[in-house]
Amino acid sequence: MTKSTQGNEPEPKKLNLYTLSLDATQLTRLDAWCKEHHWESYLVDHARFAYRGNQVNIVGYKSGKVVIQGKKTEDFVTYVLEAEITQTPKLGYEEVNNPTWFEAHAGLDESGKGDLFGPLVTACVAADANIARLFIEKGVKDSKTITTDAGILRLDAEIRRTPGVVVKTTYAGMAKYNTLYPKFGSNLNTLLAWMHSTSLTEALQEKRVPWGMLDQFSKSRLVERFFKDEAFDLRMQTKAEADPIVAAASIVARAVYIKEMDKLSEKAGEKLIRGASKAVSEQGARLIKKFGADHFGEFAKLHFRTAYILLGLPVAERVPWQK
Repeated sequence: MTKSTQGNEPEPKKLNLYTLSLDATQLTRLDAWCKEHHWESYLVDHARFAYRGNQVNIVGYKSGKVVIQGKKTEDFVTYVLEAEITQTPKLGYEEVNNPTWFEAHAGLDESGKGDLFGPLVTACVAADANIARLFIEKGVKDSKTITTDAGILRLDAEIRRTPGVVVKTTYAGMAKYNTLYPKFGSNLNTLLAWMHSTSLTEALQEKRVPWGMLDQFSKSRLVERFFKDEAFDLRMQTKAEADPIVAAASIVARAVYIKEMDKLSEKAGEKLIRGASKAVSEQGARLIKKFGADHFGEFAKLHFRTAYILLGLPVAERVPWQK
């Protein structure tokens, strides 16, 4: 991909952070390359290896995920990682490898689906072709790969102020969520589909694009039950956040979730824990003791199995998830 430097347009900033997944053979090859070139090894929790080089650090995790960071990240990816380790050029070839990313389209994603505490949020980002390039340069990527709330909120602000972008979110706070859930047949995916349809419809009213990509959350085409627009091509696939427009939607949705969780944490008098772990269950028990069972729905999704257990309600046998 060639980058324009005509006129007074500034050179795009070089990447200083890059993540990717390697297979076992590639991970071993990268580890050996760093040892061979006498890079300094250091310890990182849960990492298979970590090295410091010339203005670039590399951490390889047991899962295969590799994080490269530093001023010379882009040079290392281009001249070492892709040239010698993966032998597959991707950086700078996004438009060749994934041409649809650079078409005018919408991206859709959600946040809060698997968390006991906090709202459910859907987001739709509609953008023109050139905006995908801007997002890549700004470091917009799948929100799950961004490890800090500050990083999510910074990129959310960058996305929203990008000229030509339309951002729409649909948000179900706790009272609304617990009221809506049974109205959609007590099926979370059906509720989520309606929310996605709402965000997409509102975005298209402001910016008409020909198609959209939805990060797949169900095998069935549930969104089309609510979204009736035969002229619009709604596509879906797993791991759709590789598309920078979908990645932008994932960041926007996560940012709304973070902000609302901060408000709920203030109300609770303690920072609410995300997810549905044992620690979440223990925190739920404290909230019930502090505020009473009747107020637990002000913080939690009441249809979660954990909520039933904490409230002393009979728990139905597990049934296959409806998709």
